[in-house]
Amino acid sequence: MCGIAGILLAPNTAGPTRLGAIKRMTAAMHHRGPDGEGIWSDGGAGIALGHRRLAIVDLSEAGRQPMLSRSGRLAITFNGEVYNFLTLRRELESMGHSFRGGSDTEVMLSAIECWGLDAALRRFAGMFAFGLWDRETRILHLARDRMGKKPLYVACLQGALVFASELKAIRALPGFRPEVDARAAAAMLANGSVPDSACIWRGVFKIPPGSALSLNADDVTGAEAGTLRAKSRRWWSLADVAAAGRRTPLVQDDDLLVEELDDLLRLAVRERMIADVPLGAFLSGGIDSSSVVALMQAQSSRPVRTFTIAFGERGYDESADAGRVARHLGTDHTELHLTPAAARDVIPELPHIWDEPFADESQIPTLLVSRLARDHVTVALSGDGGDECFAGYSRHVLTARLARLLRAPPIFRRTAATTLRFLAGDASDKMADAPFIPNDLRRLLRGDRLRRLTDLLAADGDTEIYQRLTRLSDLPLTPEAEVETEAQAEAEQAGVPPLDDLVSRIIYGDMTGYLPDDILVKLDRASMATSLEARCPILDHRVVEFAWRLPTAAKVRHGQGKWILRQVLARYVPAHLFDRPKQGFDVPVAAWLRGPLQPWAADLLAEARLRRHDLLDPVAVQACWEEHLTGRRDRSRALWAALMFQAWLDEASTPSPLAATDEFEPELQGS
Repeated sequence: MCGIAGILLAPNTAGPTRLGAIKRMTAAMHHRGPDGEGIWSDGGAGIALGHRRLAIVDLSEAGRQPMLSRSGRLAITFNGEVYNFLTLRRELESMGHSFRGGSDTEVMLSAIECWGLDAALRRFAGMFAFGLWDRETRILHLARDRMGKKPLYVACLQGALVFASELKAIRALPGFRPEVDARAAAAMLANGSVPDSACIWRGVFKIPPGSALSLNADDVTGAEAGTLRAKSRRWWSLADVAAAGRRTPLVQDDDLLVEELDDLLRLAVRERMIADVPLGAFLSGGIDSSSVVALMQAQSSRPVRTFTIAFGERGYDESADAGRVARHLGTDHTELHLTPAAARDVIPELPHIWDEPFADESQIPTLLVSRLARDHVTVALSGDGGDECFAGYSRHVLTARLARLLRAPPIFRRTAATTLRFLAGDASDKMADAPFIPNDLRRLLRGDRLRRLTDLLAADGDTEIYQRLTRLSDLPLTPEAEVETEAQAEAEQAGVPPLDDLVSRIIYGDMTGYLPDDILVKLDRASMATSLEARCPILDHRVVEFAWRLPTAAKVRHGQGKWILRQVLARYVPAHLFDRPKQGFDVPVAAWLRGPLQPWAADLLAEARLRRHDLLDPVAVQACWEEHLTGRRDRSRALWAALMFQAWLDEASTPSPLAATDEFEPELQGS
């Protein structure tokens, strides 16, 4: 787990001074790799690769990057882990390959030389983003893992292509003039994060998950971000996996399906326990993290280190549940009790850590538990991915329950929506308490949920259903900054495979959208800000491919999601320790905005401040703020998106201190 960067110059623009900027890029990502820095360059070819190292496997100099292949043909700067590298190494050794050290990076280089880039990528089980320079063909290859766990930003500026793990590195470059992309800003306000298909800065893009981009110096001349992103190729496709899974579903009985998932998760966890540094796990007490910890402890000869954050606010504290699971499994458990004030104290740091505006309030506890874990370990396993693979979100269960209703003729749904609008608001809370309402429907009637259900019934088609299920806010930009986003949404939905039920289509949307846009961004930035490597065994591609072959009934059953994962966990932990409503890893933002955060929020949302940046519509924001303060509606999700966007704008308006200097290295020594 590291920070990577690179510069490829267009022909006739080469020079050691320009390549020397690679040092600024790596310096901007010191937090991603505090254990060392490496630079490799070839001035004649106009290429420089940079690396910040967080040493995890092979702590010696033999694991240092950028690294050359044994033949000297390939140079790589690599962020992440290939967990099955020992299996690949044994196979390569049987073919006559030899190795100097014990790192996965060296195995990757040999595998690429032996089988070619795309074939080797398909053999790698892991999380990664890398830049690979072929010194013979003078081609730069940029590649990213299947699910998009590791970030890889690319930009073109002043006759150079640059890439990095974080935008901080690109902002540190002389000549980078950031300009907000209004389409990305609108998407962030609607959903809480910038889509993986976009970037908050114009002229910057992300390599798509499961994709690679290969180019030479000539391709850099006059290149534009959109054109280059379109040239990337899929070496692994979730659409193909989903379609194949529905064509060839698993037909075994329940016991055999549970056994197969148990075996797959055991393998994924076992491979992710390989490290030459202390290792532990996040434990919230929920199904996903408890499953990961249970499988770790089942394969460990000593107590696994586990970590949880305890909040003092009722309804948001899962520490007691985590403690009970930890005691049952016999882990070495660490629990940190935080006051609400301590949790709120990290809010000013969030815009700097996340680079792009990001408004998932669970970023706060994720950052805090990462800091806690880093005091004891360098690697932590996480339960992320369980909801996406096995239908764990309330929207999955809701669409399963309402599938027939959502497939009803439009006139019927519109009539039902009109009727429900009369019930939305205060009356819905009173109805939820009525004795004739079934318990499992009470949550749908409380607060703002009935209003959201009304919107869902009025949706036109699956794409709109998904957008309404996941939308945080309808706050607009100013008319000058507003952009049309429907065409982009339609383009992204064009590649959706044919799936036979609405729940599967919602899950596919989560795996291609919410997962890489939000969940994985949250985990990567929070963990790497503390120099902690976070690993996600449930997102192993073999588990993902298995999940797509499961019948929907193995995921959603008896009004609950993650049925099959619950059965696996029940092999290790009694059901009464985890069988409870999903809580989520949240903080009480709604109450904070009406209480201790009110002065901070009022300042950020003041009309004069909004007009200074001239992106958010002040009238709409003030109306939303007033609705929330008076208690007429809970608008905390929309407000948190607006607040994080405004705070990010303030942070982004401050030039990078690295770019502000004129200190270049006079020369970089090539290798």
